[in-house]
Amino acid sequence: MARSILGKNALKGRGSLSNPAGRFDRTGIEAVDDGWIQEEAPESVATSVQPDRARGVISTNDSPDIGFEQSINPYRGCEHGCIYCYARPSHAYMGLSAGLDFETKLFYKHEAASVLEEELSRPRYVCKPIMLGANTDPYQPVERRLGVTRSILTVLQKCRHPVSIVTKGVLVARDIDILADLARDRLTSVAMSLTTLDPEVKRTLEPRAASPQARLKIIKQLTQAGVPVGVLVAPVVPAITDHETERILEAAADAGATMASYVLLRLPYEVKDLFREWLAQHYPQRANHVMSLVRDARGGRDNDPNFGTRMKGTGPYAQLLRTRFQLATRRLSLNSPRGFSLETHHFRRPGPQSSQLQLEL
Repeated sequence: MARSILGKNALKGRGSLSNPAGRFDRTGIEAVDDGWIQEEAPESVATSVQPDRARGVISTNDSPDIGFEQSINPYRGCEHGCIYCYARPSHAYMGLSAGLDFETKLFYKHEAASVLEEELSRPRYVCKPIMLGANTDPYQPVERRLGVTRSILTVLQKCRHPVSIVTKGVLVARDIDILADLARDRLTSVAMSLTTLDPEVKRTLEPRAASPQARLKIIKQLTQAGVPVGVLVAPVVPAITDHETERILEAAADAGATMASYVLLRLPYEVKDLFREWLAQHYPQRANHVMSLVRDARGGRDNDPNFGTRMKGTGPYAQLLRTRFQLATRRLSLNSPRGFSLETHHFRRPGPQSSQLQLEL
């Protein structure tokens, strides 16, 4: 199925400027001005949400540079619209575009709670921490209405199963009652993603995500509730957000974060072209410099997919960033592992009476 290329003007509340064909599509569309009247490009694109049936919800991971073995993604696609999102290419497997489709055509696992209970009740299931937010944000805007993430947390709470969360969504505060209960048994931790403290940069980089100030308030709320919180400075965008690294860490530490990590900008598959479009629109005079720094840290390419180097990069620029981060986290005591190593011995397998739990929409 072909995907259209839209105008190069940013749409309200969207990160991508276009909707290019996925890499598995056999056909494409090229815009040509033939002199006939053309329809005006829309000023906005509405979000559609569809149920996604799944036989299982727990995914396994064997990557050596990711610190978890199991994850759950309540949603496919993400309305936050972050232009840099490394998960964008996953929409190609559904015959959709990594561009606007990824932000506007969302799928939710409406039976996630009951399927999860079934998986946890299997005799061969071995309890290991589950990550929420490994691919798309579990607290993106549609979660307020659908509540899939909360339904999953309710099951994990009942089973006393360890769970870690990565998010940039302030809706995580809604679930403080569950998270605080889990935290008392060292069963949960939260990493708040912070890319920039500049509201204007955030507006184009992460158009529908919460403001940086709102995320800092959530770090404070979670900390006060006894939930271990870390900050994930991700991605670090060369020549756009990299100068903020120390200030982001200081703000997070002041809010109560006790751990920190970072990821250098990754541009896999379709993301590299979408990001270049975004640069040309929002930072035309800086675009070449940004990409030169990216290539410097990626072995001369736009992206380095290799384990061990894909998260932090290589070369002089990457080493400088690594040194700055290490010095700042040491100074701010943002390297305490306490509370982030989750327990598994509290796990209790779901009983027959648990099977009636369903997601109410």
